[in-house]
Amino acid sequence: MGKIRFNNMIFYAHHGYYQAERELGQKFQVDMELEVDFGKAIETDDLKDTVNFETAYKRVDHVFKSYKFTLLETLADRISKEILENFPVESVLIRVRKPHVPLNGFMDNVEVEYLKKRTVDA
Repeated sequence: MGKIRFNNMIFYAHHGYYQAERELGQKFQVDMELEVDFGKAIETDDLKDTVNFETAYKRVDHVFKSYKFTLLETLADRISKEILENFPVESVLIRVRKPHVPLNGFMDNVEVEYLKKRTVDA
């Protein structure tokens, strides 16, 4: 087993609780950690036997461009479902950060962390 990490992917999208967030849009930062069995890829040295980085990135980008979510939690779940449905991974850990939170205070960002594992059908 091994891990593939995508660190600080940045997307501009229209997610958020407030109408202004959904209309104007904002920047989001995403970390994604995939747990992958590297065995076959190590034997074959073939991209088709592992996760194609470009294709995985495009899947995450697709979620940001195709949906509008109120909650970061829902966004993280949708990204993890997209990855689990399309890649040979055992689990997906997603961190979504919103750098500009409309609060009456100061902070760097708000982050949601979500772990989803592949389920085995009985």
